[in-house]
Amino acid sequence: MMTTRTLVKKRWRNLWPALVLAAGLTPQVHAYDTKVLVTGKELPKELQNVGVEEHLGNQLDLDLPFTDDTGQKVTLRKYFQGGRKPVLMAMVYYTCPALCNYHLNGLTEAMKQLKWTTGKEFELVAVSMNHREGPDVAGPKKANYLKAYGRVEGNDGWHFLTGDEASVKKLAGELGFKFYWMEDKKQYAHASVSYVVTPDGRISRYLNGISVDPGTLKLSLLEASNGRIGTFVEHALMFCFQFNPVKGKYVLAAWKLMRYGGAFTVILLALIFIPVWWRERSASPV
Repeated sequence: MMTTRTLVKKRWRNLWPALVLAAGLTPQVHAYDTKVLVTGKELPKELQNVGVEEHLGNQLDLDLPFTDDTGQKVTLRKYFQGGRKPVLMAMVYYTCPALCNYHLNGLTEAMKQLKWTTGKEFELVAVSMNHREGPDVAGPKKANYLKAYGRVEGNDGWHFLTGDEASVKKLAGELGFKFYWMEDKKQYAHASVSYVVTPDGRISRYLNGISVDPGTLKLSLLEASNGRIGTFVEHALMFCFQFNPVKGKYVLAAWKLMRYGGAFTVILLALIFIPVWWRERSASPV
């Protein structure tokens, strides 16, 4: 059985290179032993209190106020109205010199490989961790990614938000997203993570890393939708998979295959033998 310590180590192996990149640290940091980073004994100052603490099932405050990329005052509730579609969320900042761009690029490439389209099956909400930013940078950033996405019919499903410090900090706390402003470098140290949120605003899945596997993204959205998106076949397939937090993706669950395979076998045998039994019974003299 995977121990908590082993799980933490594996997650750090996935997260710390992204943190190093975000912090703009010197190359010597890359030579640190992962075990030392896990224990925190040699953890650079820029990476202390930075990372992701998973709060699966946590309810987000949908009344938190923000400003959208057009300058309109909104609350998160706007993107969860009707409780019909899951929301893919990312906390970035639009003037980030490196990591956030890689993260948004990875999300865009993954979404391009889905047959589902933003605004129809799910919403994309990016929120700036930098309370100094406004729609003047969020708008152009969104326009660049809409061009890269290349689906005009999905434009209404993209939302790039900015907010004051209080709203940003509260949302980050609810998401378990810890970041740090480096005054000397004038940039943030932060992790790269996406959040899949249910239509009623509960955190359903964390997708760590710069790039996102399209298959994992699809199954995460399917799982979070509570049956509101996807075909019958896709929902049936979902029963055979479970999320592996160490690998960060969905894997075939052997016990589920055996369980549903057994049920299928019983049904198949019934379909074969019941008609035979019925014919023999009908042919028997009274």
